[in-house]
Amino acid sequence: MLILSSEGKLISATANKSEMRLLKELRDKYIVQIACGDHHSMALSKGGELFTWGQNSHGQLGVGNQIAFTDKPQLVQELRGIPLAQIATGGTHSLVLSLSGAVYSWGKNDFGQLGLGDTENKYYPSYIRALEHKKTVYISCGGEHTAVLSQDGLVCTFGAGDYGQLGHNSTQNELTPRIVAELFGARVSQIACGRWHTLVYVPSLEKVYSFGCGAEGQLGNGDTSNQLIPLPVELPSDWVNGGKVNQGNSTSKKVIKIIAGGNQSIVLCLKKKNPYVTLNGTATAEDKEVDKWISNSDPKQWENIKKTIWLIFSSEACVNGSFLDKSRDKHFRTSKEISGMDMSAVLLFYEKMNKKPRVFQEMISAVEKLLSSLSSSPSSPEALRLYLIIPVLLRGQDNMSDCLLDRLAAAILSLQQKDLKVLESLWSNLEISFFKDLVSMYQRVSRINLSLFIIQARSSEEVTCEPHLNRALKMLQILYQVNSSAGFKIQENNFYIPEVKRIWGQDWHLNEGPTYEQWIKNEISKRLEMRALLKLTAYPCIFDMQDKIVVYEIDRQILFGLYNTNSFLPRGPWFLEIRRAHLVDDVWQNLRSAAPKTFEKFLQVQFVGEQGIDVGGLSQEFFTIITRELCCPEAQIFRCFEDSNLIWFPSQVPGSEDTFFLIGTLFGMALYNMKIAPFHFPLALYKKLLDIPPTLEDLKELSPTEGRNLQEILDEDYDDILENMMIDFTIMKKQGGSIVSIELKENGADIPITKHNRKEYVDAYVNYVFNESVKKPFEDFRSGFLRGCPAKKWKLFLPIEFLTVFRGHTKYDWKLLEENTKYKDYEKSDQTIKNFWTVFHELPEEKKKNFLAFLTGTDRIPAEGMRHFQFTIADFKKENPDLFHPIANTCYHVLMLPRYSNEEILREKFLNALEFYEKFSLS
Repeated sequence: MLILSSEGKLISATANKSEMRLLKELRDKYIVQIACGDHHSMALSKGGELFTWGQNSHGQLGVGNQIAFTDKPQLVQELRGIPLAQIATGGTHSLVLSLSGAVYSWGKNDFGQLGLGDTENKYYPSYIRALEHKKTVYISCGGEHTAVLSQDGLVCTFGAGDYGQLGHNSTQNELTPRIVAELFGARVSQIACGRWHTLVYVPSLEKVYSFGCGAEGQLGNGDTSNQLIPLPVELPSDWVNGGKVNQGNSTSKKVIKIIAGGNQSIVLCLKKKNPYVTLNGTATAEDKEVDKWISNSDPKQWENIKKTIWLIFSSEACVNGSFLDKSRDKHFRTSKEISGMDMSAVLLFYEKMNKKPRVFQEMISAVEKLLSSLSSSPSSPEALRLYLIIPVLLRGQDNMSDCLLDRLAAAILSLQQKDLKVLESLWSNLEISFFKDLVSMYQRVSRINLSLFIIQARSSEEVTCEPHLNRALKMLQILYQVNSSAGFKIQENNFYIPEVKRIWGQDWHLNEGPTYEQWIKNEISKRLEMRALLKLTAYPCIFDMQDKIVVYEIDRQILFGLYNTNSFLPRGPWFLEIRRAHLVDDVWQNLRSAAPKTFEKFLQVQFVGEQGIDVGGLSQEFFTIITRELCCPEAQIFRCFEDSNLIWFPSQVPGSEDTFFLIGTLFGMALYNMKIAPFHFPLALYKKLLDIPPTLEDLKELSPTEGRNLQEILDEDYDDILENMMIDFTIMKKQGGSIVSIELKENGADIPITKHNRKEYVDAYVNYVFNESVKKPFEDFRSGFLRGCPAKKWKLFLPIEFLTVFRGHTKYDWKLLEENTKYKDYEKSDQTIKNFWTVFHELPEEKKKNFLAFLTGTDRIPAEGMRHFQFTIADFKKENPDLFHPIANTCYHVLMLPRYSNEEILREKFLNALEFYEKFSLS
């Protein structure tokens, strides 16, 4: 027997000992609920801890099966962090109910009394999935059966049914919860289970119903027979008085309470509402209580307020049970995707508390204690709510909040993978403002820590990321992945860390001063900083595209041999000699015979019979020309989609067996040498190279008609229209000269598309186009790509960034080009320069783009954008420039401009030279 005092103290007595004693092991705990089984006991503390003790023959203590008996209360670790509303014990099984209606059971299960669908004993709490989202508000355990009550007044029973105690008009056992059909239409408000019988109370009818074993008259029906269905108990006539109970000359609303003992039943008719009727559960931060904390100025009350604040905010369960979203019972829908919380209530609470520094600081101190003892394996989404709540409470930007954010990060990163995945799902469903705030906090902490890291990197040979920096950056990267999976709720720049630019300086890639190679050689002191930068690549989300290009450049230069940790050992270039007239054949021959190490060298192209020297322009021109040749329809290498002007791999490899391996190699070489190669691939290619599955959106880009048709199937509301489409799991494709039907799944031709399977059909269709149908050519292409690009840091790029690096872009700003231009032996104010820009800006758009191609070998802007693109105008110091025509080679960012003081002469000469180059390059 257990007795609970009004002060939360627990007194125990046993059958063989008549004396009572205070349970000293729990004397420091404020107990709010108790429950007794045949030979085991449970107690729930106000701080949300569940303790069990007694016999453990069937696992009824919920602490494993290592001990058979204990007289000392054991904390049920598996339920840590779950805010409990009620506890209940059966003969040898136990149940608990959370504030959000989740039910857990453990112990003996011979008859299915745990409701888990089997008859195996459970030694730890197990979630009853069959009751998920059923809005359970009360639980009761019999000897070997269980009853649960929903908020809607429905009763479910399960377990042993040999006496009819389940109320299903049978004596069969039930392994999973089953609604008592006989009670349909009667809204039940109370349930109570005896050893082999069950009681329910229907307030609208003012009736108690009983069913099950009646051998000792416990059903209250006047005999000892069993009842298989609920039947009313005959209550004293003076209790039934229109819902009133007599109190002398006045009447008041009566309160009925039902109790089922082993073989007894008790119905209490209370003259007034009694605390006994309402169960106290885990303490939570309620509005009324919080308002008292804020408004109370009585020093005498401060100690009690402090105790309450510490009780709640140093307890996982109490924090998790606070701020529930009870509007429309949303907290009952708690799942791996839904937290069941009202985040706006958390924010309102923070704002209230923040106005009272003394109260707020007490709460923060309690949170600090909480963060040092969090569980690494929460057993429920309910136990993960605090990871959403605490960041809101730490919105301040002082050192203390940063320290606590680091502790929070440590706790999150120590979660088991399955629990972290649930938390990520909860994050992805947060309102955007709260998610953005969370990202902002860890971005701010990362920036502070990174600044310190940079100082260390410049002064120490041993460059290491401090644990707190790693934790903040890991958090940012995880949140970035959540953001990406959720379809980018917030922009990527929310994750960038601008301090990264302090490591490498922002202007190395502009053509101002030394080249990048010279910059590295001249800046030996930067060696440690570059090593530091490479360490940070474990967290790609912190880099903007410009930063990623810098990191990739460093990766290339290390392989080039222009930089290593000890000295500069530059490799010689790879000279690729090719004939324009036999461009593809010469390239294929060179690629087939090249040794693997050859691709680590930087490329220099020599067109046979031409005077041009490759300082970057000829190799760019080479990639521009060969890309054009390989992608044209006449080459018959790729599938060309007319409605998108994009290319994709064919289902069968044409021509030579290594065609796509060689094209992939060429593709990789372009990236390794940072040359634009405008293959007209869709974004899906870059996703596949980065191991990101293509989607329907990618098919819409490649083949708008097919994509639109599939979207219409997904959007169709009527089954009969889908039936009339007569679609099945097949796809019609050209093979050779005929059309063939290909099944997207086994027996696909016999499976019509319906509303239930259309998503599967669309996914299979997309998978076929981008994966199954092109498996061989794409794998060849990927293998070639990895051969042609030995650098690895390209994996930092997002698919759209990856695409832009290859294709460049066409966002021209000619005024910006003029602003960025540098001059050698010229001044910006010289008349020749003024004349040149006057002539240039008068050119039509196509002529300007062709001039760009003359300067760089391509008419596309590099990935960094026009702002970072510049060229140099130098004085062409020849007495008669005309003697050097008609030679026209790509000059790569340098325009040799003779001093033509007359604008008309300059216009004529410039246009003539440009026209000659256009004819030359197009031929």
